[in-house]
Amino acid sequence: MRGPHSGAVRGGRLRFDGWIAGLGTASGTRIVLGHWPRSPFGPFSDVMLERPDGERVLLAPTRQTAEFVAATYVFDTVRVVPVRVRVADRTWSVTAGPLDLRFVTGRRRLLGLLLRAVPGVLAGRPGWCTLMSFPARVLLPGVRTRGSARSGRREWYGARDLRPIHAVSAAYEGDDLGAMAPVLPPVRFGFGSVPSKPALTRVTTTVALKPD
Repeated sequence: MRGPHSGAVRGGRLRFDGWIAGLGTASGTRIVLGHWPRSPFGPFSDVMLERPDGERVLLAPTRQTAEFVAATYVFDTVRVVPVRVRVADRTWSVTAGPLDLRFVTGRRRLLGLLLRAVPGVLAGRPGWCTLMSFPARVLLPGVRTRGSARSGRREWYGARDLRPIHAVSAAYEGDDLGAMAPVLPPVRFGFGSVPSKPALTRVTTTVALKPD
């Protein structure tokens, strides 16, 4: 596998800046979209799904990103497919191989406004993510801001914005997934889940490739 872009790794750590959308559907399929305009691999988006039977699926746009994500999280199935994301105002449209997804975000609430006030430089520091670990557990059950990943890696998530998701339409392999629902049970790709209430989070993610 070809490595990350030159200069992307400092001290064995990679940084990703973008958005994570987490949502559930009435069918029981839960969906997590990662949209990364800035990453060590260049701009890309990927989708993680957990099906009602527990199958965990990764849809990634290149072999390089698929191998990296699959080495960090746990999946039963990995597929390399075109992943396209279009954003128009508050409407997000996503096509990823067998998945067609559309969702609409709402106005920020108090927590979103507070997160917007966090400077990007601060949000990207692992120490800040560690400090925010307890408040995140209390305010957003299931969410973790730090933890261990596969291959001996560690991760830190620094949230910088939060918007509720109000409307969802989704189909997988041509089957309608039904209306929006909470992300329950929590997804099991890594050490934590996304908020149980469907939401779009602006985030800076740091991945340490080797233990500190």
